[in-house]
Amino acid sequence: MSDRITAREFHATPGVEEWRVVGDGACTFFRTGSFEQATGLVEAISRLPGVEEHQPDIDIRPDGVTVRLLTISDDYYGMSSADIDLAQQISATARDLGLATDPSRVQSMIVIPGAGSVAEVMPFWRAILGYEPRADSPEEDLVDPHNRGPGFWFEEMSELRADGGGAIHIGVWVPVDQAEARVAAALAAGGRMVRDQFAPAWWTLADAAGNEADIATTTGRD
Repeated sequence: MSDRITAREFHATPGVEEWRVVGDGACTFFRTGSFEQATGLVEAISRLPGVEEHQPDIDIRPDGVTVRLLTISDDYYGMSSADIDLAQQISATARDLGLATDPSRVQSMIVIPGAGSVAEVMPFWRAILGYEPRADSPEEDLVDPHNRGPGFWFEEMSELRADGGGAIHIGVWVPVDQAEARVAAALAAGGRMVRDQFAPAWWTLADAAGNEADIATTTGRD
């Protein structure tokens, strides 16, 4: 496998300024004016050297193309030097095609069920979702084998709710330069701050009914 690197090391490398490492890899967004232009970018990426051995996740939508790079092995789920090499090539390819990038559009999501015993509830979620244990953290994480749905991370709770129930909330991974604006927008929209002592790694907010969501970044996780 290529050399493992941290999110900080990825961002410090020249040629990847248009990419942002969020919870599940390095991502960027290319604006396209048509489906033909979007598929043209994908076709150009498919011709890059080594792409068959390290394939990116690509999502085409009417307004553009999101590309995600991630290194996955039996004992690792994160960034590597292979992701830097491919990010640099993809960015150069997009520039040659005249495509603009907008990394502020990048985000990813994780669902966080809580339970007194994670081992007791994970089999239920694995069965109902059709997910698989993440290879490097099988006792905590479930992932979509097709890389379509959000990941599930299971949180051990020291105290359950008064009625004996568990808890579930979501985590929204955003670029660090977008996080405080996202928090401010949530507060302005009627939310309240629950926990901010871990910021800028994450802020936990709640809506008026008490449902919680984290705004998370990779800052401080290296």
